[in-house]
Amino acid sequence: MIGLISATAAGAVARDRLAAAWPDRTRVYDGPVGDAVRRAFAECERLVCFLATGAVVRLVAPLLDGKTADPGVVCVDEGGRYAVSLLGGHAGGANDLAREVGAVLGAEPVVTTATDAVGIAGLDTLGLPVEGAVAAVSRALLDGEPVALRVEVAWPLPPLPVAEDGPYAIRVTDRAVEPAEREVLLRPPTLVVGVGASKGAPAEEVLGLIEEALREAGLSPRSVAELATVDAKAEEPGIVEAAARLRVPLVTYGAEELARVEVPNPSDAPLAAVGTPSVAEAAALLGGGELLVPKRKSSARPAMATCAVVRRPGRGRLAVVGLGPGARDLLTPRARAELERASVLVGLDQYVDQIRDLLRPGTRILESGLGAEEERARTAVAEAREGRAVALIGSGDAGVYAMASPALAEASDDIDVVGVPGVTAALAAGAILGAPLGHDHVSISLSDLHTPWEVIERRVRAAAEADIVVTFYNPRSRGRDWQLPKALAILAGHRDPATPVGVVRNASRPDESSRLTTLGALDPATVDMMTVVTVGNTATREIAGRMVTPRGYRWQEEPR
Repeated sequence: MIGLISATAAGAVARDRLAAAWPDRTRVYDGPVGDAVRRAFAECERLVCFLATGAVVRLVAPLLDGKTADPGVVCVDEGGRYAVSLLGGHAGGANDLAREVGAVLGAEPVVTTATDAVGIAGLDTLGLPVEGAVAAVSRALLDGEPVALRVEVAWPLPPLPVAEDGPYAIRVTDRAVEPAEREVLLRPPTLVVGVGASKGAPAEEVLGLIEEALREAGLSPRSVAELATVDAKAEEPGIVEAAARLRVPLVTYGAEELARVEVPNPSDAPLAAVGTPSVAEAAALLGGGELLVPKRKSSARPAMATCAVVRRPGRGRLAVVGLGPGARDLLTPRARAELERASVLVGLDQYVDQIRDLLRPGTRILESGLGAEEERARTAVAEAREGRAVALIGSGDAGVYAMASPALAEASDDIDVVGVPGVTAALAAGAILGAPLGHDHVSISLSDLHTPWEVIERRVRAAAEADIVVTFYNPRSRGRDWQLPKALAILAGHRDPATPVGVVRNASRPDESSRLTTLGALDPATVDMMTVVTVGNTATREIAGRMVTPRGYRWQEEPR
């Protein structure tokens, strides 16, 4: 919950705007400001104070406990001009909150955390348990000193400006080791603990067995991702409480599903009890991985709990990102976040140039020229299979005549794939022209490099006969100058020469140009590969210099 505190009428106006925008996330604290701050500080994960920063400093100073315990605090001035991350920038979430508040109120977020200021991912913001010399290693990263990255288990980390060797180190491990003096340990959630238990098994016995198994195998409890068991034990109190104490989810599987898993130590006892010859090993192994601790029993007599531990490899992450038509303000916030998150960027060189300034230090860039789409897709998937966080970029929407199709054709279920939509050229051009896509519409590429012309022609003819608005991509190049005239001729066989046609070049870019003409008057020689051509249907009209396709056909019955 986010506590909201204000002292004046002006502050209350901004406070109430935020409360209205986030009704389920916020709680307004009324009464004397000092009392309100003390109550909110004790009850909420984060605070937004519509007060001067000095006043908030004095109010919260006696309440501070430590960076891992204190809530994040954001200050907003009464004019609503700035949202200042004052306390708990990383651990308390104040930096992100300042940006969110700024987006709602139109305020400028003020973030002074050093790593955020220079675009380096904070080691305590990676979503992983962290141990060791966080401040010292972070300072080394900021100062450009060599920091080695030692990866014992692969995990899709964001970019970090690291070196092959150095006096400081970041170590990614699930082993139960202590950090060296100048070392940070990152604990990825790679361990799955399968658990079986007799009815009424005490939580202390279940938890003690798990801790003992991890300790003897040299594994860190902080890398346990989940406990897994059979559905019949989903509400077994000892297992449920053990998961709660470890602060991990309890995942359950059906007995038939577990029975299909090959395990080294099957047993008749669980088969008779719950319908599968293995619970602990099978539940741990079901998602794949390496069996580090075979089934073992607790030391109680009689033993009422069993467990097994599997290391499940970190899954690489491939984000297929649409950059939009070119204008920076049409790049979505989600696309920006993925560009910052990726440690490897794969893309066409000219698209990389568009967003190079948004990449974080340490991002590895793999760029290539035109015609290498399949190679880029294979490269991106291969990098993700190595356990890395990868962004594969394309213009417009990556799923429209761009990189999503070849990438997903290469990818299998061994990596996570995220699609990030972007504003397509057809949509960008449509917004410039007016509303040409107000009814059914289709996009057709006139490039026959990947599709035979016979297929393209059949599609154009079908669109013409169906009276659908058509946007032509890749309409004309130096080596392909006859396809557009041919396509227009097909449409002209079904539409009036006065049918509106919109021509937009470099939509949303500084050298953008557009014009509205007709099917009979369009000169194909004025069109190139940077242009999209939108041809209206029989209902499309030019109204006040704009191209408009109504949502219905009733306009056809009205006099022109």
